[in-house]
Amino acid sequence: MRILIVEDDFGSRRLMQKILSDFGTCDVVVDGEEAVQAFQLAWEENSPYHVVFLDIMMPKMDGHEALRQIREMEKSYGIEPMDEVSVIMTTVLEDPKNVVEAYNKGGATSYIVKPVDRQKIEQELKNLKLVE
Repeated sequence: MRILIVEDDFGSRRLMQKILSDFGTCDVVVDGEEAVQAFQLAWEENSPYHVVFLDIMMPKMDGHEALRQIREMEKSYGIEPMDEVSVIMTTVLEDPKNVVEAYNKGGATSYIVKPVDRQKIEQELKNLKLVE
């Protein structure tokens, strides 16, 4: 499984990479702009990601905007909604506004409130049928 981790906080990035490396190959970027570039490059190399863990609050481009651009890119590639990459938003924000924006406006697949841990991550991957 190919995994993209998008996280600007060094400690969170290392923790997620440590946990997720047990489930697949991880690429790590630090902001939304790099996420969009990595997503596009993966498609150009014919090796797309299976799941993206996307932080919401980041410099340059936040997770909401990165997700919108990823979904637009998928449309341009002719990817049907049921075949879109799974995007799990990760954030310390659990207010209703951010949850609604992540799901309804951005097309997020799932949402994890930080701090993340192995149990939360593994449960989300199971819920999405990415692992057994």
